[in-house]
Amino acid sequence: MDRVKSSMQQVPNPIPKALIRRTGGANSLELEKENFERGQAVSINKAINTQEVVVKEKHARTCILGTHHEKGAHTFWAAVNRLPLSSNAVLCWKFCHVFHKLLRDGHPNVIKDSMRNKADLSDMSRMWGHLSEGYGKLCSIYLKLLITKMEFHIKNPRFPGNLQMSNRQLDEAGENDVNNFFQLTVEMFDYLECELNLFLGVFSSLDMSRSVSVTAAGQCRLAPLIQVILDSSHLYDYTVKLLFKLHSCLPADTLQGHRDRFQEQFKKLKSLFYRSSNLQYFKRLIQIPQLPENPPNFLRASALSEHISPVVVIPAESSSPETEHMVDLVTEDLVDTDIPVQPATVVEPRFDDLFGTSAATDPFNFNNQNGMRKDDKDRLIEQLTREIQALREELESFRLESGRLCQALRGRVNELEAELAEQSHLRMQALGESEFLRAELDDLRRVKEDTEKEQRSLTEIERKAVANEQRYVKLKEKYTELVQSHADLLRKNAEVTRQMTVARAAQDEVDSVRREMQEKVKAAQEAAERREQEQVEQLQELQRELISSRVELDTLKSTMASSQQSSEELSSQLSTVESEKVELAGSLLKKEEELAGLGEELDRVQSSLASERESGVKTAEALQNQLNEKESREQALESQLVAARWSTLQGAVEEAERIVQDSLAQLDDPAHISCTSSADYLASRCQASLDCMDRLHSARDGYLADNTGQKVAVQSDSVSELVRAVTHLAHLVGDTIVQGSATSHMVPVEQADALSDSVKACGAEALALLGQMKEQESLATADSATLRAALDGILATAEKLRPRGLELQQGELGDLVEQEMAATSAAVESAAARIEDMLDKSRAVDTGVKMEVNERILASCTDLMQAIKELVLSSKDLQRDIVDSGRGAASMKEFYVKNSRWTEGLISASKAVGWGATVLVDAADLVVQGKGKYEELMVCSHEIAASTAQLVAASKVKADKDNANLGRLKLASKGVTQATAGVVASTKSGKSQIEEKDTMDFSSMTLTQIKRQEMDSQVSVLELETKLQKERERLGELRKKHYELAGVAEGWGEEDEGTG
Repeated sequence: MDRVKSSMQQVPNPIPKALIRRTGGANSLELEKENFERGQAVSINKAINTQEVVVKEKHARTCILGTHHEKGAHTFWAAVNRLPLSSNAVLCWKFCHVFHKLLRDGHPNVIKDSMRNKADLSDMSRMWGHLSEGYGKLCSIYLKLLITKMEFHIKNPRFPGNLQMSNRQLDEAGENDVNNFFQLTVEMFDYLECELNLFLGVFSSLDMSRSVSVTAAGQCRLAPLIQVILDSSHLYDYTVKLLFKLHSCLPADTLQGHRDRFQEQFKKLKSLFYRSSNLQYFKRLIQIPQLPENPPNFLRASALSEHISPVVVIPAESSSPETEHMVDLVTEDLVDTDIPVQPATVVEPRFDDLFGTSAATDPFNFNNQNGMRKDDKDRLIEQLTREIQALREELESFRLESGRLCQALRGRVNELEAELAEQSHLRMQALGESEFLRAELDDLRRVKEDTEKEQRSLTEIERKAVANEQRYVKLKEKYTELVQSHADLLRKNAEVTRQMTVARAAQDEVDSVRREMQEKVKAAQEAAERREQEQVEQLQELQRELISSRVELDTLKSTMASSQQSSEELSSQLSTVESEKVELAGSLLKKEEELAGLGEELDRVQSSLASERESGVKTAEALQNQLNEKESREQALESQLVAARWSTLQGAVEEAERIVQDSLAQLDDPAHISCTSSADYLASRCQASLDCMDRLHSARDGYLADNTGQKVAVQSDSVSELVRAVTHLAHLVGDTIVQGSATSHMVPVEQADALSDSVKACGAEALALLGQMKEQESLATADSATLRAALDGILATAEKLRPRGLELQQGELGDLVEQEMAATSAAVESAAARIEDMLDKSRAVDTGVKMEVNERILASCTDLMQAIKELVLSSKDLQRDIVDSGRGAASMKEFYVKNSRWTEGLISASKAVGWGATVLVDAADLVVQGKGKYEELMVCSHEIAASTAQLVAASKVKADKDNANLGRLKLASKGVTQATAGVVASTKSGKSQIEEKDTMDFSSMTLTQIKRQEMDSQVSVLELETKLQKERERLGELRKKHYELAGVAEGWGEEDEGTG
């Protein structure tokens, strides 16, 4: 009665409201959706409540059909999100049960729609996990199981929710890829582990000494285990099949972890199935399969045919009234076309069976059943019954109509199913391709991230290179401008010189002309003076003559009277003298005019000469000024170029300091501790640094010599050489520091500390040298002797750390290779002969199963010896090809000595193979005689496989990949691996046949005896686990010591002779 009240309180009067709305004028689709959501809400609230009883199947089935109706779980989650799951553990437990059913039998989209609530489920699981008992702990485990189930189906969409798949579908799920099968097996192990945890959690929370399976509380806890049993049976079957498939593709040792985990889960699942099958609650609901007595033997491929898939059978009982009533209510949404239409009269007895009858007149009287008096609820039930009857009549008409449409829809359904199957197949292919592309995309993203990191570092380097290049280009441009301006100035200087030469020639010509004119003027003046003197003399003579004539005239005048004739003669003489005087005066005037013209011409020549002299002086002064300006410009540019060259050198030195400082900083980086290097590489870096020191010294001397007054081009070449030498030295010293620190990680502590101090001192000396080179005053006096001494010390340490090898002479090393290979062949042949003798003795002495086991073991050992012999012969042929192709004109022994490390590897591998064959034969002899252990034989087989792998690696390290003998060697190596696996398999099989198995019959033991033996078994398990842990630690120490001894034999751990 309380349950009826609670259900009525959860959904108060739901159906009349729906009927009232249905009678309205609302849209039929909206009304149908509203009725569907209301019906789903009612079923969910009835299925998930706080009562500690089993979830009714009809309510759970309604929720499942609802997901198929809406093709998803939106309505379900909308109703569940309103429930207080975090405040009531029973409510959360029943939610997990219903949700598990929906994941198994609901629409496929339920899983996708539920993934968005994964975070809430995880938080709820952690919250309930804080409780250590009761439903809280069970809810935490159940929620983890549901989350694991959703994640499994999201990762593997080919698996349906109920996990029912054929073998072909299982193969398609792995896409015939062994990696996919391997990962799928791990995921199934995790899935099954969660199922088993819930199994164990439920059983541990129940008191199994009482009949808890018949109580309501016990059934509430046991009911979800039906879904767990269904899932576990499929997971066990698929795990077995996948493990057989993996063992057919991968070595047995690789799958040891899988087998151990399967053994553990097999024991748990078998025990839980056995305990569940004895519970009364499960006997009437489900038929639980029993697992085989022993787990499958995956090392034997034929054991797959013996495997029987466990099948869980749910008995086909008569449908309960609740289930049939629920089917009637949801037939409006889903019509099963394979079930014939039932008459409406059959429903009434089902209703009576459900509620019972007490009187013919009142079929719905509940008074006698639950002690209630007739009240409003009874009247409401009567009203609802009448309405249900009307609805049933309407439903019958719908059924008749659906029957007519059934045939037409069936063909369409078949077509759609075929199309759906094809689309599903294409979807699966697309999903597989998308997974593959997603994996490739992840790889590409990782590669892109690495590329971006490298690109950023490369960009930084390029930026620095571009900056240096820009500096170089600017210097080059300045240098080009200087050269161009220098050339222009030279051309101008030549032009000015030419002009000055022309001006000087013109000046010389003008001077010659002037001197000639002066000489002419002087000559003319002298001639004029001579003429004037002559004329003056003539004039004086004429004057004297005139005076004498006047005297004579006076005399004649006085004597005129004496004679008229003498007077006329004197008059004629006087006129003649006057005419001559006039003529002389005219000639004098002409001479004076000529002298005046010559004077003007002389003045004109002197003025033009003076102007030309002034213009020549001005031109010479202008050219001299230009020449002085050019020289001052050249000096300024040369000073700028010197400053630019020095700044470039300073920038290079500063960059070199940063490189060395970065290398020193890496020594303190924790990530650098994992870096290792070899002494050989460290020695090569030190030698390169020492060579670069000589180059730096010569470049510095050239730079200093060029600064004393060389040409610009020569000085630029010396600066470039010095910059390159400085940067190269910085890189080499930085690499030496890093490699020295990495090498110190591989040597003993004392040598490591000394080497670390040496590289740090080298870095300090390098920084000191670069600091001196930064100052122009100390560049010439910079001393590199201390840095050279530090590098010499590191080189000496690296030489001491180099492996010394076997210290053999040339002839001994070459002979030892042949001797060891011959000894290995002899040991293998001797081992094969001893195995044949042991086989003959075993056939003569042993019989039955022991003889069969011994023959199988010795036959596999014979096959292994034959494979090793073939491997040794192939290794000899390949070594001969390597020596012939690599020795050139040298002899074979010289080639072995030249490649001493490789030769020592061959010798060590050959010794290991011969020793392993001998030990294997000894172990096989003891096993055949019954005195040895099968485990020794298996360990010897693994050692031989490792030794042959070492011989193969040492043989093919210098071989050409296209060498035919290399192919033979690889085939022989595969043959040895297969033969080793055969020895291990035959040994394990023989061991399982020889050793007796206890039947473990506990039928006659009491509970106390079983408990006692269980405690003894736990004590034995703990003792064996402790012993196993100690043996593993001992094995680790032995391997560590073996590695140290092998390193000493190879020269790795030798200490310096000078240290105490």
